[in-house]
Amino acid sequence: MAEIRFYHLTKSRLEDALTRLLRSVVDRHDRAVVMTGSGERAEALNAYLWSYDAASFLPHGSARDGNAAEQPIYLTASFENPNGAKLLMLCDGAEPPAASDLAAQGFDMVCTLFNGQDEEALAAARSSWRTYKMAEQHLVYYQQDEDGAWVEKARH
Repeated sequence: MAEIRFYHLTKSRLEDALTRLLRSVVDRHDRAVVMTGSGERAEALNAYLWSYDAASFLPHGSARDGNAAEQPIYLTASFENPNGAKLLMLCDGAEPPAASDLAAQGFDMVCTLFNGQDEEALAAARSSWRTYKMAEQHLVYYQQDEDGAWVEKARH
């Protein structure tokens, strides 16, 4: 059974929150798949990760870069797990996979990042919460406080 985490962005841009979360993944020597709603957005995030901080680097890649199995962070618009990650991060309209498909692909944690100022994204996150709750997954909801730190607001 996967743990599903919802990250409600109220202070940070997606790119900023995503890089902080991905930094902790790499620091733990883990792997992640970042799934977006479109191939164009996956490639835009790929480009962003190359240039966001001149003093830092997050090892990552996409299908265009090749060597998917070797990428600690793999960006895609498809539900796949070519790098053997345990963590799936969903953002920018990525369709949440069925709970049964998560285990089949090897994921034991899913993090959904969504913009709390976007009504469509908020509605999609609520729908996903209900769906995963009915599938009896472990759910945790985080929201940013005034300083942009994550605060746990709900658990099921």
